Formats: sequence, structure tokens, C-alpha cells
Amino acid sequence: MSWDCGLKYLFALSQTLQPGTVCTLHDRDDISQIEMVQRLAKDSCRFLQTPNNTAPDKTFQNDEASRVCLKERGQDVLVLQRVSSEFQALPASAGGGREEEKDRRYLVVSGTPEKILEHLLSDLRLDESQGLQDKETAIGFENETLEPYETLLDDFLLTYLVFMTTNDLCEALLRQYLFPRGKEETSDALFRKRKVLHLVSQWTALYRDVLREDEHVQLFIKTLYRYVLDDLYEYPSLEKDLKEFQKLLRIHRRHKMCTVNAFQHSCKVFLFFFSTVDEYSPHRKNKAVFHQFSLKENWLQHRGEHNETKEVFCRVYITNHSYLSVMTSLSATAQEVLKAVAEAMEYAEEELVLVTVTFPGEKRILQPCDIVYSESLTASGHLLVCQKDLSEILNPFTDNEEMQHRAVRMLGMNTWDVALALTNFDWNLFNAIHEQELIYYTFSRQGSGRNTVSLDLLLQRCNEVQLWVMTEILLCSPLCKRVQLVKKFIKIAAHCRAQRNVNSFFAIIMGLNNVAVSRLSQTWEKVPGKFRKMFSELETLTDPSLNHKAYRDAFRKMKPPKIPFMPLLLKDVTFIHEGNKTFLDNLVNFEKLHMIADTVRLLRHCRTDQLGHDGTQNHQDVKTFIHHLHIIDNQQTLFGLSLSLEPRL
Repeated sequence: MSWDCGLKYLFALSQTLQPGTVCTLHDRDDISQIEMVQRLAKDSCRFLQTPNNTAPDKTFQNDEASRVCLKERGQDVLVLQRVSSEFQALPASAGGGREEEKDRRYLVVSGTPEKILEHLLSDLRLDESQGLQDKETAIGFENETLEPYETLLDDFLLTYLVFMTTNDLCEALLRQYLFPRGKEETSDALFRKRKVLHLVSQWTALYRDVLREDEHVQLFIKTLYRYVLDDLYEYPSLEKDLKEFQKLLRIHRRHKMCTVNAFQHSCKVFLFFFSTVDEYSPHRKNKAVFHQFSLKENWLQHRGEHNETKEVFCRVYITNHSYLSVMTSLSATAQEVLKAVAEAMEYAEEELVLVTVTFPGEKRILQPCDIVYSESLTASGHLLVCQKDLSEILNPFTDNEEMQHRAVRMLGMNTWDVALALTNFDWNLFNAIHEQELIYYTFSRQGSGRNTVSLDLLLQRCNEVQLWVMTEILLCSPLCKRVQLVKKFIKIAAHCRAQRNVNSFFAIIMGLNNVAVSRLSQTWEKVPGKFRKMFSELETLTDPSLNHKAYRDAFRKMKPPKIPFMPLLLKDVTFIHEGNKTFLDNLVNFEKLHMIADTVRLLRHCRTDQLGHDGTQNHQDVKTFIHHLHIIDNQQTLFGLSLSLEPRL
């Protein structure tokens, strides 16, 4: 067996070692302790020297031997993995100070939700100088390196919805706060309560507005606050934590909907909480309920309601296979959308109408006050802008004059300004993504749209930029102007890389590499060698070999703020999810959740600094052009345009 532990544990082990057992010593200071050497010698132990270039734990380590299992009623409820750490005592203010709690570090391998939470609280350290915080730095939001207890806390908060609902977590936290009296010393009870308050503070800081819209969480905060008030007489040192908790309560109050129905519902839930608390006696059996990522609606519903104020992409078709991507709110009216389309197309608004086209081909004119983004509309068909006689505005195969005008507009724009407009647009979408959205996207593929709104927008934007590059090039008939467009997009891609916008960078390169564009041999032959070389160098970053090593190495060297290539990040999370079971023997596979949380934390690193001033304010025409991309989304249509420009030989 290979043990990685401190001096006093080695003494204890030496009394129980069986013949042939190997105990590896990692720290030279331990070897220097003559008393320990003498003690081990008396127990007929031998010291084995390993080669200098071979790590002892690699020579003797056995994962099963360094694991600790906690059993209840003969069943495993928590599995921990012993890890190396420095030998040091915890300060009394952190809940330590006793000899037996000297930095024994364990990683959670698997366990029941309740036991994982118990271990998290016992492993959590409190800094007396910080107390209860509502700051992102409290669990390392601004730091790349987290302490083991911070990592466990962050992993749990990011992934808890995989194995328990928000309501379950609220109940479990109340049970931990109301731990039965007489079961622990006064100092232990105080630290347990403070740790619960600290965890709640970090939980609300991580989820922000999402939890503030949840009535169950609001009620839980109020209930917990009442218990803290009751405990002030017995634990006066909770006063400082209480003041911070009051700030948290005021934040929730500002977000509360004060309606009679909500109040009546809260009263019912309030009674439910108190009836649940009465069951928290030590004589009552705890039953672990496992959810195969059920994601109860109590959290999801409120998030969907909160997102109604957010913006979405609205596809307004100009032809059957060509549309404008318009950024609008969920409550936008037909008049507002039509105004944006007319501005982007440089048409008079009074000459256009907005219609819905059903799948059978029927058209219905929308009235100015009609809400455009609705479930009935989405289910029945799509939006189409046309002239008042319901004829199409243009045809991409015949209306060359309009297409040439668009090409001239594009060629007249500064490439750095275009790249900057793309970066600012992408950053606004990327910055709005909650880390939890990646968890939802991975575990709940079906019906997760309302829970991954911001993530879906950025993924859609990446696809649209790729189609936009192809559309602009293939709608340009003159060879000379088409060559200029290719050069321009190569420069824009290079600028996106310089601005650390890898998402748009990948989209532009993929658009140029699409077969409909790459087959234009006459066009590429006219592109100067300098630009072809630049394009080849940019292409190397998109090389998928060795698991996209070129991209990963380059992106790792970029400083924040930066925008990753989101499809690849989702691929990494999906690979971890599909390659590992979520539950092992009815225990939560927390090793898997740690790997997923570690990957998701990349978003946090990318956003440790904010994007600077929007330099496109003085270039409103560029900003409008980029915000309303003209896109052909039919691959057959795009390839048909390619063949019309350069027929097969």
C-alpha cells in the first residue's frame, strides 16, 4: 500500500502493518525524524529506495488502497481519495485548531448528495477577515488556481442540479444548519452554522438573478435568516455573518413579485419548510433520492420567465433561402422588426410588409402591433419580408444590381472595424452565458432551449458568420471584386485572432474552406501569394489533429478577455459526459462532475477581464451591417451560386 500522510499517521499505521506491506514516505523531513525511524525499525519494517527519476507514488501507488469509504447500514455512502498536501494546522477561526484536523486532504470520488454536502461543509475553511461574502473572488472566480476546499465548493455549486433539485438543496442546508443539539461541541456547532451561511452566500453569488426569481429560494433565505436571529443569543459571533446575510436578503426582496397569489403560495411553502424541519431529528431515517438529471421545473420555470426580457436572433427571410439575422427582444412587434429590416436593406419601410409563411405556403400579413416572437408563429412557419403586393424583394440569381451594391458596401469598410464589430457583438453574447448553461446543454439535450438561451445565441451566431462569409463571396459576380472580398475576409479573420475572438475567427476560416468557396479556383488563383500564405498560417489553428492541439496551445497563451470556440468547448464537456457514468452503484460519480466543472471554469478564466471600449461607436454603418447579416442558409443554393460563377470544366 502507498500512504501519503503525516508523521502521526505513520506512527498509527506502523502498529497495524501486515508482513509484506509497503508504506511509502514522500517527505524527506519525515525520514529525518529519528524517533519515527527507530519506531518503524522495531516493527521490522524496511526502507526501500526508489530511483531518483521515479516518483514513489508512481512506483507503489494503489488507488484502491488510498481510498476511504464511509458506510451506513452496510452500504457505501461516501468514497474519498487521499491526496498529497502540506502538513499544517488550521487556525481556530477556520474551524480547526485541534490536532486531529491537521490538513487531511481528500477528494470526493462518489457519494450520496447528503454526504457530499456534509463532507463539503466539514472540509470548508473560513477566513475570519472575509466572513460572509457576496463577492465573486470568494470561491476563486477571479483566480485561476483554487484551493482544494474551494474547488470542491465550486464543483458542487456548478453541478448540484445533476443529482438534486434546488428544493432538495435548500432542505439539506437547513438540516445542516439545524444539526441536532448535543451531537457536537458549541464551537463545532458555530463553525457548522457559519459554513452553511458561507455556502449560501457563494451559491447566490454564482447564480445571481437566476435564484432571485425562485420563490423556493426566497423562502429558504427568509427561513434561514429567522434561525440565525434565534441563534444570536447563544452564538454572539454570528452577528457579523448576520449583517452580510441581511444584505443578501435585501437583494432578494428587491426582486420579489408582491402579488396576492405569490404570497399565498409562499405561505403554503413556508408551512412545508417548517413541517420538513420538524423531521430533521436524529431518530429519523434519511433516505437518499437520486435523480437521473431530472432538473425540476421549480428552477427552470423562473429562468425562462427571466429570459423573456433578453434579446434573441430573429430570422427574417428575404427569399426562400436567404434571410436577415435581426437581434430583437422576445416581445418585439412586427413594426419594430420591419423597421430594422428596412434599415439594413436600405428600403423604405412603408413599401414593405412582414408576413408569416406556413409550411403549406400560405402567407398572412402581420399587423404592426403583432408580437413576432411567439410559440404559435415558430411552430407554424417563418417570417418573410416582401413588397406590399407580396412579391419578393430580390432574387439572388437574377437581381445582380442589388448584389453589387452590397459588395461595394462591404469592400468600402475597414477590416479592423468589421472585426471589432464582430468581436463586440460576440462578446456581448459570450458574456451573458451562465456557466450552468453548459451543464444543461450537455445533460439535457432535448427541450433545454429556454435554459440555454445565451449559449444557443452564440452557437447560432458562429454558424451565421460562417454562412455570411460564403453568402457575400458567392453573391459577388465580378471576379476582381470577388478576389478583393476573399482578401478582406482573410484580413478580418487575422484581426479577429488578434482581438482574441476565436469564435468568429473559426467561423470565417470555415466559411472560406467550405467547398462552395474553396472550389473557386479562378478566384483563389488571383489572390496574391501574401494573402494565400497568411490564410495557410491561419488555417493551422483550425487543424483538428491531436485533439486540436494547435488551437488549444494558442488559446492558452492568449490573455483574457478572450472568446473561445464554443463548439469545441461543448465537445469537451460532452466527451466527459458520455465517457463516464453519472451514477456508480447508486452513488453520484463526483469525479466526473469535477472534470466537467473544471472544463466549464474556462468561461470564468476568459472573462476575468472585461472587453474595452466599443470602438465601433464612430462607425455606425459597420455596426448596423454586422448586426444584420444577410445570409443564405441553403447549401444547395450556395453551391448553385458557386457553379454559376465558375462552372465545372
